[in-house]
Amino acid sequence: MTDLARTPRRVYLDHAATTPMTAAAVEALTGQLTSTGNPSSLHASGRHARRVVEESRERIAQALGCRPGEVVFTSGGTEADNLALKGLYWARGRPRILATAVEHLAVLDPLHWLAEHEGAEVELLPVDAQGRLEVEALRAAVERDPEAVGLISVMWANNEVGTLQPLDRVVEIASEHGIPVHTDAVQALGAVPVDFAASGVDALTLTGHKVGGPYGVGALVVRREVEVTPLVHGGGQERDIRSGTIDTPAIAGLAAAVEVAVKAQADEHGRLAALRDDLVARICAVVPDAVPNGDPDHRLPGHAHLRFPGCEGDSLLMLLDAQGIECSTGSACNAGVPQASHVLLAMGRTEDEARSSLRFSLGHTTVTEDVDALVAAIGPVVERARAAGVRRGAS
Repeated sequence: MTDLARTPRRVYLDHAATTPMTAAAVEALTGQLTSTGNPSSLHASGRHARRVVEESRERIAQALGCRPGEVVFTSGGTEADNLALKGLYWARGRPRILATAVEHLAVLDPLHWLAEHEGAEVELLPVDAQGRLEVEALRAAVERDPEAVGLISVMWANNEVGTLQPLDRVVEIASEHGIPVHTDAVQALGAVPVDFAASGVDALTLTGHKVGGPYGVGALVVRREVEVTPLVHGGGQERDIRSGTIDTPAIAGLAAAVEVAVKAQADEHGRLAALRDDLVARICAVVPDAVPNGDPDHRLPGHAHLRFPGCEGDSLLMLLDAQGIECSTGSACNAGVPQASHVLLAMGRTEDEARSSLRFSLGHTTVTEDVDALVAAIGPVVERARAAGVRRGAS
């Protein structure tokens, strides 16, 4: 028997980490790979590349409810977050930055850097047991010294537990004092309705590989009237906010992916929510003491985050991987040392509880058979993980 024959069918349940490219994105990307032309050049090839970029910008703007000139292309979500946080902080010249304690590290690490190197006064706001921002804590923090607040950053939806944040309340409080709001919408786009203009935020982060587009391309959507200090200086591309040769093929793929994701969002929401609910119910039937994490009502449709008492999340992950099922612990790793999820800790979970959780995230390729495979495997996997924990404790 060949190794290939022994390899179990792979069940991919980690779409929150990255999701397969859609056919439309692949076609758009590959269709430009053999075309030569720098979009900044004035000759015919350059003008053709520029036309592809600007048409892509228009398609993204239409899908997001913003103006084309508000779409600033970046290398992905991390760069866009850094550009928003550092660029707005430097442009505003006010010391205080407010954010939630459950932000992605692409937000938390730049904030830490600004505090350490630029004198920023960063305040991480508390969340409730479901991972939702405590709005009154935000209001109190703002009103303590509103003139000193240069920026508020609150993610649209949490990448680990899927909880949706009350952005409308955040914008309401911020607008009373003229404070700009940035939101990391990397997980939200294509999963829930995202309308930049209607949301009232001033800057929004998105990335291609979370919506079926290419790796290494994303955007910061930022209102034209908002001043942003660039991180990278050079040719002055992208409104002089983000210099660098524009990646025409990747941008074409990004536009196609965003367009498909937004058009399919309503139908996919219902389909994925039904699959997720089935997954959670059946796992809890097999493992009765499993505990779902996150807001049961205000959440992303494809996120299922569960705690398995008496288990190490890393052990569960590897045991499932051996069965051909791919998921995530949702926890950060620093220099190869596993750490308890800062999101779960902020939600009031203990270290042990935070380490015993898994995230199953569904996407456009997920089918019922994937859920069936997980449910069939999870019982024995949990038993093995618990037995291993008991043996380690006895040794």
